[in-house]
Amino acid sequence: MLDLTPENFSKEVQDTADTRGEGFIDAILHKCDEYHIEPEFASSLLSKSIIDKLHNEGIDMNLLPKTAQLPV
Repeated sequence: MLDLTPENFSKEVQDTADTRGEGFIDAILHKCDEYHIEPEFASSLLSKSIIDKLHNEGIDMNLLPKTAQLPV
């Protein structure tokens, strides 16, 4: 098993999402299958930027409620 640091795992998730043209949810699950780890453990390996992109993807897919934003 590769040395899974948050930096390495997040970079691999980003690369997988870019090269396979899939969303971050699918990219994370693909990497979990590849490394034989649970998604609950993978959550501790995600960077803040990946978490933000994952959150936005969840909102776009109506998996998470939309939050009210003040007009700027």
